[in-house]
Amino acid sequence: MFTATRLQATTYLLGVCLFSISFLVFLNSSVSFVITDLIKESRGVGDAVGSLGFADELVALVACPAWGALSDRIGIRSVCVAGYTIVGLALLLFVQAKNVYPQLLLARLFFSVGGAATATMVTAILPSMTAPAIEVEHHTSTVIGIQAHTHGTSPSISSEVTITPGRMQLPPMKPPLEQDSSAHSSSPTRLAGLVGLFTGLGALLALGIFLPLPTRFQRLHVGLGPAIAYTYYCVSVVAILVAIFCFVGLRHLKGEEGKSWRVMVSSLKNTEAESTKTPMLTYWRLLFESLRLGFRHPLIGLGYVGGFVARASSVGISLFIPLFVNEYFISSGICKVDPIDDPANVKSQCREAYILAAQLTGTSQLVALLMAPAFGFLADRYRRFHIPLLVAALTGIAGYVSFAALQSPEPSGKYGNPGVFVIVSLLGVSQIGCIVCSLGLLGRGILGLESQSTGALHNPDRGQPPSGLSDPSRSSSDQYDHPLTDPILSGLPDEELLESETTPETTTLLNRNLPKDKSLNHLKGSIAGIYSLAGGAGILLLTKLGGFLFDTESPGAPFYMLAIFNAFLLGIGLLCGIAEIFRGHTLNQ
Repeated sequence: MFTATRLQATTYLLGVCLFSISFLVFLNSSVSFVITDLIKESRGVGDAVGSLGFADELVALVACPAWGALSDRIGIRSVCVAGYTIVGLALLLFVQAKNVYPQLLLARLFFSVGGAATATMVTAILPSMTAPAIEVEHHTSTVIGIQAHTHGTSPSISSEVTITPGRMQLPPMKPPLEQDSSAHSSSPTRLAGLVGLFTGLGALLALGIFLPLPTRFQRLHVGLGPAIAYTYYCVSVVAILVAIFCFVGLRHLKGEEGKSWRVMVSSLKNTEAESTKTPMLTYWRLLFESLRLGFRHPLIGLGYVGGFVARASSVGISLFIPLFVNEYFISSGICKVDPIDDPANVKSQCREAYILAAQLTGTSQLVALLMAPAFGFLADRYRRFHIPLLVAALTGIAGYVSFAALQSPEPSGKYGNPGVFVIVSLLGVSQIGCIVCSLGLLGRGILGLESQSTGALHNPDRGQPPSGLSDPSRSSSDQYDHPLTDPILSGLPDEELLESETTPETTTLLNRNLPKDKSLNHLKGSIAGIYSLAGGAGILLLTKLGGFLFDTESPGAPFYMLAIFNAFLLGIGLLCGIAEIFRGHTLNQ
């Protein structure tokens, strides 16, 4: 499953994945106590918590793509270290705030910047964990020899876009199936199942270890306010230790050679001097190309849509199921507390609603946790037509429509039904299926493994043309994905392409290693940033529009929205499957 070293794999799973969500879960679960017990604000707590969360998500929408593009320059290791360091400092500052606005708000925004880095790198590191070992010494040396003889400049693959006699003499590439006989043993899709498992365990870590710390400090005769502050100090230290763990464990990742802060700083110093002869790869261009890939690359585009649905589903389960339960208990007269006026009283005076909401969401998340490895295996086993993702979308449609139509969320009583636990289990299956499958799709797309599930399976004897040569039988998306046939600066004329991309930074960025198929490894950070951006957009759309419809139309409205999201994902997945069939038919001809 892994091609990275044991230390790198351990750091990724037990460091990056495990803690990427645990600090956010801890902060969201404890921020109300900071407001009431440290800042001593007793009114408008719900509004303050909601405003802080909304501001956090707005910052993340900008920060996730920015960190992703930056990681393509300085490396994913540097971004991980910076992210967890910022998280640790933000937690330290959080309990120093004396008021909600602006001090606590600024601390939350600072935390959001670091959290965006850690969340984005979960996606960006995954391809490096399973990147196949490529023997390219002879091929690379041949290209470099041609370039040195032809142009007399530093090596650049992109400067050899046009067909030359030297390029025609390059040894032909092996068929895709011969090149990667171990594709399944180093599958990013299977690893995505473990990523889903460990991120779920990270949430349990926050709930089971971090959150109970204040009560343990209170047993040492410490007041509630200081106990909360000490808890934040402890969790802050954990975040700094994770940053150190990432600094040590993520060294020498495949595809990260030459990326560092020094490369970025030196490029900024030399930009003005070299601007007349070498166009720089701007961060906006990296993000634009990654966004454009969503429309031209089937795996990347479907992965973006899956991320949009997955993140929205996560919020729908954790936010709107408890809200649905509370609304039912209040409207039916079982609970006399208005959670909007005094949300802190729901746990004490409407305990039955709180317990039921915890049972429903807990069941959903437990099922998701258990199904994560299974979806990783199935998504890798049944790659063609993305069947596991389609099943997850169908499960989501059935589950969300069924939950929205419930007369009562209770498993017993006059209108209750024990089948509610089956319904929330379907929601958990859909959520984790979208998460794992979308991560796997991005990993396969970045590593250039699309041909293993499309043309190579339709006609395994068909060879590939030499690297960099256009093949009319290949689809436009396939030709675009190869960095030799469509480099990032493909908008430039051929003569400019021959002169560009020769600086140390851009040569390192685009030509880190010669891909055996059509790797997008040079854009993995930016792709991860757009993936996180899509997820953040799903969260904002569901929370704002879904919350509005919840109040004005029906408590089931957010769940109907999620059913529509899953239907959209199902439709896109079917279109990609149909396109795959036609592409295979074209290859067979």
